[in-house]
Amino acid sequence: MSMTLDRNEGRCLIHLEGEVDISSAAELKKLLLESLASGKEVRVDLEHTTELDVTALQLLWAAERKARASGMGFSLLGRVREEISVALSDAGFETFPIPADTK
Repeated sequence: MSMTLDRNEGRCLIHLEGEVDISSAAELKKLLLESLASGKEVRVDLEHTTELDVTALQLLWAAERKARASGMGFSLLGRVREEISVALSDAGFETFPIPADTK
């Protein structure tokens, strides 16, 4: 698992790779809070993510709600593995903004 945060004038882009689970939740939360505090659009790249556990899903969902409530953009990018799309749906996140382009 690796996570990076890239910032530019208009947005913050968080890149996630590998399995994102409880062991990486603190780091994901830190990056999401830092991005939300910037007041910029937040994008999360899931292209190279192989797994998101329920903790990661909850953090992403909470960040999306906070961004929306603050009038900021929030989006997931990249081709999302079918397993992740199914996990989102199974966890009750049917309305979560998953990119339509799934593997």
